[in-house]
Order: sequence, then C-alpha cells, then structure tokens
Amino acid sequence: MTVHAEISIVPLGRHDTSMSKEVAAAFDAIHKIKNLKTKLTALGTQVEAKNLDSVLQAVEAAHEAAKSAGAKRVISTVRIDERLDKAQTLQDKVKSVKRKLKK
Repeated sequence: MTVHAEISIVPLGRHDTSMSKEVAAAFDAIHKIKNLKTKLTALGTQVEAKNLDSVLQAVEAAHEAAKSAGAKRVISTVRIDERLDKAQTLQDKVKSVKRKLKK
C-alpha cells in the first residue's frame, strides 16, 4: 500500500507577510523523516509514504518546525490518497495523465 498526501501550512503570528522561513523549516522537518519521499511545490509539499502514520508524523513535524521558526499559530491543509488496489508512485500518477494528454 502507498499513501500520498499534500501538506500545506500557513504560519501565522509574524510581523510581516513572508512565510518562506517557516515553510522552509517545515519542509526540512518533513524531508528528514525516514521512508518518506517528498516533493516541494509552490503551494505545498507532496509526500509518498508506506502508511498513514508516516503522513501524520510529517504533518506534526511541519507544525513543530513552523512554531520553532517563529509562528504563533499554524493552519494546515492535508489531502490524503490511500490507494489499496495497487501500488503507485506520485510520478506514476503524473505519467498516467500525460499519456492521456498525448491521445
């Protein structure tokens, strides 16, 4: 089984509008989790894990890192795809759509 997720955080409670410091800290914390593949995107982090616990660990790590970087409040949005019928990577999903675009 493979679990995919997209994690997006919004750190609040800073004096300016930039969020990159806290987002960088959150991504770094997620990226350090073993057996978790990560991809940074403009609007969040995509993760690929073997189980749901690893995804939830990534969400917690992102929150803790953002708070350690100065956020007074953290809002997160998490989308989870837990597919049981076949193993599929994030890249497999992209390739599938691209193949259909060529038709």
